Amino acid sequence: MSKAELIDAIAKSASLKRADARKFLDAFVEVASTSLIKGEEVIVFRFGTFSIIEKVARTGRNPLTGESLDIPAKKVVRFRPSSNLSAKVK
Repeated sequence: MSKAELIDAIAKSASLKRADARKFLDAFVEVASTSLIKGEEVIVFRFGTFSIIEKVARTGRNPLTGESLDIPAKKVVRFRPSSNLSAKVK
């Protein structure tokens, strides 16, 4: 689903104007991003939890050449679906 399709679906589901649905989605992304950058979890009840995890540095291998290479440590966003969402997806 693209962002435009998501905006249309939110507008239809919540009986909003498309512009209001776009503002809502943009605001959610901004607030969630800011919270994650601060190191906070973002918990959406009955949907899931977004959090930041730190991946440690490691040694990898280039699959084309077989040459070893160092992969630096980094932070990544993790999403854990709620049990409610997981049950619906099955």
